[in-house]
Amino acid sequence: MSGLHHHHHGHGHGHAHGDERASLTARAAMASIAMALLLIGLKAWAALQTSSMAMLGSLADSGLDLLASIVVLAGVRIAAMPADTDHRFGHGKAEALAAMAQVVLITLSALFIGYRSIERLVGGAQTQDAELGIGVSLVAILFTFALISYQRYVVRRTGSVAISTDRLHYASDLLLNLSVIAALALDQYAGFTGADAVFGLLIAAWLLYGAWSSSSHALDQLMDREWPEDQRARFLAACADYPELAGLHDLRTRTSRTVNFAQFHVWVPGDWTVAMAHERMDRIEEDLRKRFPATEILIHLDPEGHTDRETMLPPEITEKAQ
Repeated sequence: MSGLHHHHHGHGHGHAHGDERASLTARAAMASIAMALLLIGLKAWAALQTSSMAMLGSLADSGLDLLASIVVLAGVRIAAMPADTDHRFGHGKAEALAAMAQVVLITLSALFIGYRSIERLVGGAQTQDAELGIGVSLVAILFTFALISYQRYVVRRTGSVAISTDRLHYASDLLLNLSVIAALALDQYAGFTGADAVFGLLIAAWLLYGAWSSSSHALDQLMDREWPEDQRARFLAACADYPELAGLHDLRTRTSRTVNFAQFHVWVPGDWTVAMAHERMDRIEEDLRKRFPATEILIHLDPEGHTDRETMLPPEITEKAQ
């Protein structure tokens, strides 16, 4: 029973894994898509009625949300696929690619809203039907709050990069909808004609900032960035517990989605048989895997005194090659 108990304990705290993770991330993405479709309909109608620049920006943004959520759904689905013969390291980077695709979409929407707002500042046209625009924005805010809290729960359970980028996107929507309300109120009730456009510009800047910060996280995964310093230090400290690993060198690490990869070389006594070395390293690998779950470990053995830079060719050939 203790084994079973331990398993549940592991699930209750921290991240969901495997099938549960895949269905949770997919469900979060589906929820985004449904909501984006609903809001596009509402905002298109409101944009026509109010001729508000902020509302048009808000509509464009919901359109991008829809595209982004579809990209996320595809990315999450693909990333959840187990390793296969063509992708021996799994498909984890699909999720980071989805996040990058989203960054492009967010950037485009920011530039669009910024451009239209500047046009509006120059042209200075007036909006109408403030009540309708404000009503639609309030409905959008309610839906957005519901979705964000659901996605926050999913991110807590899964640690998904793509869903958290998606969440950032909807958080920006919240500001966007509030600004539409403020823009319409100032534009029509306070007679401040430029309000609509000024808010548009502010949101564009905020979106660009959000896109930039989420892109750096996704790029780290795509570029096989090394583990953070403290994670590397913890791993090396654990390795120090095994006298056989005294000759550890050339440690390389990377992370793909939720799987960590570590590989390193170890010097072993030259008179060990291959079988002996293999048996000992297997035991250590097994042990390290228990201490670092979701980590794939690859150990390369070098006989003691051998440096990786030495050439096995006779010196006269080497000189000729140079």
